[in-house]
Amino acid sequence: MLVFEHSLARFAVWNLAGNTPFSPGVGINETSAKAENQAKGLALLDADFVTLVEVSPISHITWLANRLADFGLTYSVTIDEQPDSHLHIGYLHKPGIDVKNPRFIPGSQGSYVGGRQAYAVDVEIGRKFDATVIGVHLKSGRDKPNQDLRDTQCQVIGDWMTDLQTQPGYKRDTIALMGDFNMIPGQDVSNFSRLGGDDVMDFVSCWDLQDRFSHILKKGRANLLDGFAVSRKFSTDYVRGSLRLFPMHWTLDMGREKFREEVSDHLPFVASFKLF
Repeated sequence: MLVFEHSLARFAVWNLAGNTPFSPGVGINETSAKAENQAKGLALLDADFVTLVEVSPISHITWLANRLADFGLTYSVTIDEQPDSHLHIGYLHKPGIDVKNPRFIPGSQGSYVGGRQAYAVDVEIGRKFDATVIGVHLKSGRDKPNQDLRDTQCQVIGDWMTDLQTQPGYKRDTIALMGDFNMIPGQDVSNFSRLGGDDVMDFVSCWDLQDRFSHILKKGRANLLDGFAVSRKFSTDYVRGSLRLFPMHWTLDMGREKFREEVSDHLPFVASFKLF
């Protein structure tokens, strides 16, 4: 069995902006500059475990893994096709990270017809790190009807996490929730309340990234739509204060607007978990 030799594991999450509203399901062309820029950006990020949102087409994640191998980085892929959406959630993970039991959270699309279901995996690294990682891509939109739809999604996911902590084999494991929440801290209060379950989750992105942004708008303005949370109980593996916005636009020598057009309209998060 491959051994993960570091004392910390770096977990990242990134929305690839694979949605093509005028050609639904087409997604990102692997021969495009956008695809190549995404591979270069992921190589610079060099995280050990990456949650990718808006993977479209579903084969794009495998293309990224193959292209990353050209940069000397080895990743395995875990992904399943979304039941009702062309926008998928998947994971890249380096050797020595055991990822198993991939499953969708039933009903987590909520009342949003055609919505994305949350996608969970169990992750083991070495002898001491055990976690359930949940990737989410919630309903977008700032008006109340969309917030109400997110409420129905958050309720299901929050209840599922609350129940998970009562299950044998999971009672002392970390839960890590990450993805495109499409929620703004301080505004979408009902969404956060439901998504947190029965006081299960600590939304560290609301604390560690209060003065930052992750989503780039057309006019250059930005907000913190993406989210990262860890369970309040038995989550001592998360290195407090380690969550950071990764400035991929800077690493690729791009301005914010150029990055939005040629890479993604979202920037990644990265956080560290200790393995000892």
